[in-house]
Amino acid sequence: MRSESKQLINRKRLLSIVPLSERTILDMEKRGEFPRRFAITTRMVAWDLQEVEAWMDKCKAAGVLPPAPCELNAR
Repeated sequence: MRSESKQLINRKRLLSIVPLSERTILDMEKRGEFPRRFAITTRMVAWDLQEVEAWMDKCKAAGVLPPAPCELNAR
């Protein structure tokens, strides 16, 4: 039996924690760059808070800014 319980967060809480738009998060999920959501019901999705926090720590540790969208289009 696991001693630690997972804390799930809904879309509203996620958007209050991560300073990105819903569209950006969705695009990053599709590219495998952000923790994936999972369905709780047919109308409700959630994220594992621990995975989101680990992602934020990884971004902070990297300290590197991603290229601007206009730079991506120039390639």
